[in-house]
Amino acid sequence: MAHSFSANLEQEEQLEERAYSIVTWRLVPFLCLCFVIAFLDRVNIAFAKLQMVSELGWSEQIYGFGAGIFFLAYFVCEVPSNLIMHRVGARRWIARIMISWAVLTGLMAFVHTTTAFYVLRFLIGAAEAGFFPGIILYLTYWYPARRRSRVIATFMTAIPIAGVCGGILSGWILSTFHGAAGLAGWQWLFVLECVPSLIVGIAALFYLDDSIRDAKWLDDGTRARLMANIEAEAALRRPAVWLLALAYFGAAMGQYGFGFWLPSIIKNMGVGSALNVGVLSAIPYAFGIVAMLAVGRSADRSGEHRWHYLLPCAAAALGLAVSALYSRQQVVSLAALTVACMGLQCLAPVFWRIPTSLLGGVAAAAGIALVNSIGNLAGFVSPYMIGWIVDHTGSASVALYAIAAFLLLSAGIVVLLPNNSGRDRQLNIGPTQ
Repeated sequence: MAHSFSANLEQEEQLEERAYSIVTWRLVPFLCLCFVIAFLDRVNIAFAKLQMVSELGWSEQIYGFGAGIFFLAYFVCEVPSNLIMHRVGARRWIARIMISWAVLTGLMAFVHTTTAFYVLRFLIGAAEAGFFPGIILYLTYWYPARRRSRVIATFMTAIPIAGVCGGILSGWILSTFHGAAGLAGWQWLFVLECVPSLIVGIAALFYLDDSIRDAKWLDDGTRARLMANIEAEAALRRPAVWLLALAYFGAAMGQYGFGFWLPSIIKNMGVGSALNVGVLSAIPYAFGIVAMLAVGRSADRSGEHRWHYLLPCAAAALGLAVSALYSRQQVVSLAALTVACMGLQCLAPVFWRIPTSLLGGVAAAAGIALVNSIGNLAGFVSPYMIGWIVDHTGSASVALYAIAAFLLLSAGIVVLLPNNSGRDRQLNIGPTQ
């Protein structure tokens, strides 16, 4: 009897693994491609800055405000965007997001005034709002909480992949196309890098399914098994959402500060050409891919997520501080930036395991978007703060120390959040609704 039970259990586990393997191979590569393109379009302003600011006669503060105003629109529109996606379906809404931001990103090539710069960056933020939390919400439709860290880690390798590919691609475009057809390199950057988003956005309409129930590529048994796993997770509401939003704000301060200013930091090390800046900026992200996958897998295997969040936070803070301290020593500073990037890339996959285990259904749509939108205000604060500090001190070192402090604050909040179990399989905070 015991042997038969064990054999049946093992068979069920194998069937479940096969089911999720099918889903993962179907969805995750396409979603990764979407996110690579999204992140490329989001931070190409950092590479455009290498030519754009001097050509248009703008200050560092103007650039910082324009880079950051994106996230004000993102903040305003993100929660409504996720709620709309929950109502109308991921297929149409993700396609809408990608197509609209592709068009607006292409228009950035024709910006020549600060007003146009600010308006377009705000509109791009509004267009893209809901993309990342929408994908996180979409994954909750397919995967139970115990499987999400690994899937989110795999999905979020898109960020360092975009850093590796985007740095080289952007540097190549700036160097190769500058002056072609009377356009500057930074103008070609926006024109060429908006095309993939447009193509993939249209493809999403035909490729994605809104839910497990709509997936005709799954057989009836597999579909029923996956739906049962999702429905077993009750929608929860927790007051910890606001603390999690603050924690995510601290992490995002590091991620966006790093992403928007890495090319400038490397250039200030004494690196000359835009192509060399692009190549060197790829190094931290390449190491970040390895770290992200390793930490995501380790967190899932151990079931422990707080220390898997704390240690990368501490490493990122230390790396930023060391890079600021040795900013004129290229090898040391680049190595420190690589450590910082490795830590930063590990944060989101582990962090998002926590709120996605708390929330389901409409609560997930609003809660995930709320945490992400409040956290992403750092996308405005961080680049603008760094630009202000650079303009007033002539150095980014003080700003890097400040960002390191935000990362440590984020780690402290996550580690100190109370829970009833010794492991992070479920945060038990506040009354269950």
